[in-house]
Amino acid sequence: MESSSEYPDVTVGEGYAVGNLDDLGDAPGFRKIRKGLGVTAFGVNAIVMPPGIESGFHYHDTQEELYFVHRGTIEMEFGDGSVHTLSEGGLARVDAATVRKIRNSGEVDAIYVCAGGKDGYVGRDGRVPEGEEQRVRALHDLGGSSPGAA
Repeated sequence: MESSSEYPDVTVGEGYAVGNLDDLGDAPGFRKIRKGLGVTAFGVNAIVMPPGIESGFHYHDTQEELYFVHRGTIEMEFGDGSVHTLSEGGLARVDAATVRKIRNSGEVDAIYVCAGGKDGYVGRDGRVPEGEEQRVRALHDLGGSSPGAA
């Protein structure tokens, strides 16, 4: 195991990297998760946004985005004029061409993660090493029947 030269507190092993959001920076703005952990299959960043700050409207050419609110509260305003408030645990999926703006509507720094990609879902390609089948099955069974479960 070694650490990244640009992100010395991120540990890089054979086929993996682990770190903490604080390992990627300590100021408001973008925390480059993709770069810090060496993600190559999709874009992913965390954004630390102080209270009252907004991103301004933007859209993308090709990548769909998923937003996850880790801490605080944000408002997402879309090009159609609708505004949605997302608090901790909130999720939003946004098509590439959909205009959006994000604003921290809370009293503390908001932290949200944004992952973006294109060309679709690759399907369920996870595999279980021999001897782990029962453990993985037990974890899946914890969820019971949830919305959208097959």
